[in-house]
Amino acid sequence: MTPSPTAQTSAAQAQPAQCEEWVQKCPLAEVQRIKNSEGNEIYDTLDPKTRTRLALIICNIEFHYLKRRDGAEKDVENMKKLLKELGYKVEVKCNLTSQDMAETLKQFAARNEHQTSDSTFLVLMSHGVKDGLCGTDSRDESTDILLNDSIFSTFNNKNCKALVRKPKVIIIQACRGKSEGRTFMSDSAGSPSDDTSFTVLSPEEYEDDSVEQVHIESDFIGFYSTTPDTLAWRNCNTGSIFITRLTEYLRKHAWNCPLEEIFRKVQNSFDDFPRQMPTKERTTLKKKFYLFPGH
Repeated sequence: MTPSPTAQTSAAQAQPAQCEEWVQKCPLAEVQRIKNSEGNEIYDTLDPKTRTRLALIICNIEFHYLKRRDGAEKDVENMKKLLKELGYKVEVKCNLTSQDMAETLKQFAARNEHQTSDSTFLVLMSHGVKDGLCGTDSRDESTDILLNDSIFSTFNNKNCKALVRKPKVIIIQACRGKSEGRTFMSDSAGSPSDDTSFTVLSPEEYEDDSVEQVHIESDFIGFYSTTPDTLAWRNCNTGSIFITRLTEYLRKHAWNCPLEEIFRKVQNSFDDFPRQMPTKERTTLKKKFYLFPGH
């Protein structure tokens, strides 16, 4: 049976724009459908004509004591192109010490453009250890390290008020240890003990009713290239497998999937590469974050 003209039109509206765009654009009808159906369950996006979205890429390639990260230039190229297509003005900084990375993050967090933005992306790529990323002067696991905690602290609701209630996406491409992520499976499993305890804290009392309480850390999503203690893999010619697949899935699915769902698709794609598993951490997004490419 031939579909009616109305059905054919609806089906066409639900498809991404078929053109030579590198990132598939979201049809206006799909934007409106998602906003109407999801309502308050999604983060607000501002008018592209007036918003001032910023993204920051920090990539360390050359080191004084550690091996050069060949292929990382390709990761920078792909991420910069992707974020620009998603509507962000992208800044790129390369080959920084941990102190310089920390200062760059603080300066970026203080940018006035965040006041009229609806989100931000932070992409950090370097050699790494379990708790952070190596600066260019790093010699081992304890020298010249930018701690992951300091990244989140710099952009939390206390230190970056311009991004309160706005999605803050932190993408980290780095090793987090020296182990491979694969193992042999066993049918037996121990029962974990439950030693969790909870302490109920009384809210602070404020004399001024105009003071608004917010969580100190919210609206974040961290996406790491690999799980703690394990290696992240990079091709010397094409770049890291994590950034390559992340770019691919954002290009194909940002038009109709929220960001967390796209990240899940990236994780699922690693079934064919058991040495590494990307992981979401410190995710405090309260709503779905749609990028709506082209809008």
